[in-house]
Amino acid sequence: MREIPGVFQRRIIIGAVFCVAAFALVGIRLVDVSLMRGMGRSGFADRPITARADLVDRNGELLARDLPVKDLYARPHVFWDKNEAAHDLALATGASEDRLRAGFLNAKHPYVLIARQITPAVESKVMRLGLPGLEFEPSVKRYYPDGRNAAQILGATDPDNNGVSGLEMGLQDHIRAAQDGAPVTTSIDMRVQFILAHEIAAQRQTFSAHAAGGIVMDVRTGEVLAMASLPDFDPNARSLSGDDTMRNIMSQDVYELGSVFKIFTFAQAFEDHKMNLDEVFPIGQGYKIGKYTIHEAERMPATLAARDILAQSSNIGTSQIALRAGGVRQKQFLAHLGLLSPIKTELPEHRQPLYPANWGNIETATVAFGQGISVSPLRFVASAASIVNGGREITPTFIKTDADRRGAQLIRPDTSQKMRDLLRYVVTNGTGKNANVEGYDVGGKTGSAQVPGEHGRYIPHALRTSFFAAFPIENPRYVVFVLMDQPHGIKATGGFALAGYTAAPLAGRVISRIAPLLGVPNTAPPTQLADGNS
Repeated sequence: MREIPGVFQRRIIIGAVFCVAAFALVGIRLVDVSLMRGMGRSGFADRPITARADLVDRNGELLARDLPVKDLYARPHVFWDKNEAAHDLALATGASEDRLRAGFLNAKHPYVLIARQITPAVESKVMRLGLPGLEFEPSVKRYYPDGRNAAQILGATDPDNNGVSGLEMGLQDHIRAAQDGAPVTTSIDMRVQFILAHEIAAQRQTFSAHAAGGIVMDVRTGEVLAMASLPDFDPNARSLSGDDTMRNIMSQDVYELGSVFKIFTFAQAFEDHKMNLDEVFPIGQGYKIGKYTIHEAERMPATLAARDILAQSSNIGTSQIALRAGGVRQKQFLAHLGLLSPIKTELPEHRQPLYPANWGNIETATVAFGQGISVSPLRFVASAASIVNGGREITPTFIKTDADRRGAQLIRPDTSQKMRDLLRYVVTNGTGKNANVEGYDVGGKTGSAQVPGEHGRYIPHALRTSFFAAFPIENPRYVVFVLMDQPHGIKATGGFALAGYTAAPLAGRVISRIAPLLGVPNTAPPTQLADGNS
């Protein structure tokens, strides 16, 4: 005869049944997570998120950091009303309602991605909907505390935290290999970056320029302290609006830069002993080369000494100097300075220079004053820095370094000295007067280039203006280059938009603000107090 289970035994049996059911539910859940999700959520495979090190400026200021966020998925088969759920989730997250509805009504996919990298505020909105079947998975989102400032240098990442532009892409392996949470220290000085971007934005607005940009670089280390490119974008927004662009015109675009290129023509003439500064050249009203005639941007006297050809920026005088050596030598010299090759830095964005396929006399003349050859501003700055830094090669870098990185001797030290003296003369006695900053002995050169249009023709009355500056010119430490794309003359400049009115004063203002921050000593004479008896 079987013994009837007692109350205590029945309780044990019931408890065992509950335990088995609980373990079964856990097992089902594990299968659901490991298998069903592994099969993909509405076409989205699980993506491993790799952490990235912080990016900081040379002084330790935070530039970029991973922030914890969440990705939101849904199991639409548990929704009571799929259309209503799609509408409500779209409002809460900003996702496309049509995409969500299509995903929810597709029975083939048990999971649908709603939105990636949602913030706590968005998560709170979603939770208030009270919908079943929602799942939040930990993720990260790259955050840039300075927003637009230095956006094109830093670049951006995609939803999987992979760099897609700028240093985020160029330094990808370095950023991911950083150990123990150590940041990656860039060469950027955000104090200088802010000043450069602020002054360029103000000047761009004043002269209604299509675009504008600038670079500040150490001529000994090659460190780029600042680089601005306008229009820019907000890397935190993850989308572009208005005239926003991720394009960095300083490294990614090539331009005919005009008369700043005369720096190289004069450096070559010094190297080849083809000219002395007191030599007088005929200028006239035009200079014929075959069927072509070289003209001046402004009215010039009948003759000019060589030093004044650069100071007053004479195209005719510069053409004559270049033709003394000829096109073969000119091409060889520019290649020697790196101007016929793209500049390679930690930035992935770069462009191949454009130059004449047939390099005859007319090409030699126009290249001498910066027309008919196009280079990126960063490529130009690197080569021009070699002219003033003692004549040694320098490659720009966006990584902080304390080392003097000057390399091979490209031109003789005495040629570099002569060019520094001549560039100072341009600022004191020539077209660069508006860049003069008392006490900092600025040297530099203006550039006003015609803008190429369709079918190889130049756009009437359109200019691209620039200014290259080095300071203190007797022993340069820093160079500043600024560019304005198609500025328009204003009443204060008499309607003129040449570089002397647009780019030169911009460079001067940048130098006056950054020089004290960079510890450049001011050599201005002390202020004389008025004598009380006078």
